[in-house]
Amino acid sequence: MARRRGRLRRPRGTGEHVAAAIVALAAVTLVVRLALTARDAAVHVWPLWAGLTAGGVEYWLWRTLRCARTQRARAAMLAVLRITLEEVDAMSDQDFEFALRDLLTRDGWSARQVGKQGDQAADVIGHHRQRGRIVLQAKHTKVGGKVGSAVMYQVKGTAGPVHGADIAVVVTNGFFTRDAKSWGERHQVHWVDRDRLRTWAEHGTPLHDLLRLSQQPARRSPRRRALRTTSTAA
Repeated sequence: MARRRGRLRRPRGTGEHVAAAIVALAAVTLVVRLALTARDAAVHVWPLWAGLTAGGVEYWLWRTLRCARTQRARAAMLAVLRITLEEVDAMSDQDFEFALRDLLTRDGWSARQVGKQGDQAADVIGHHRQRGRIVLQAKHTKVGGKVGSAVMYQVKGTAGPVHGADIAVVVTNGFFTRDAKSWGERHQVHWVDRDRLRTWAEHGTPLHDLLRLSQQPARRSPRRRALRTTSTAA
């Protein structure tokens, strides 16, 4: 047998009506008190939140302006950057990599230092709107040191397949063996030896002018290539 659901019964008689009115009044009073408490809390807390928000905005603006000034100062410094071979010779291996990054930036490339253990023959990677992606392998040696063909083989094997580079360059403050230079020229691995480094770093000739790097054709995205192939087939 199914149970009957309980139903609220209307008050009966004077006593029940009075009790119901008292309960309703108490509920209304409680709601009003809660509303007043919330209003008072908002009145007292709002200035604090407003102050914190204003302080956060001011700090963000200060950091933004500071970063902008720092970037402008760095750009101005790099625009006239010159590094002598004596300064290069006194650098550590990592300092040499950062110097090559700054020289690329001076020449209009967006560059970053990436050299570390297991870097797969890439110490600096840069990008240029007209000339594509470049990978530099830095070889900091003692004065008179020579770089052999093995370095050229390694750079050729990783620059394109691993790092997606259009241009591969090996840079040293020493010299290259004859075999290394001829192999690099045959297989499109550019080289910058001590004499070329002087022209680039000390005299200020841009790397793309020094190596006569041609401008790369604009690359189409895979989506655009697919659309063009589809339209051609149609």
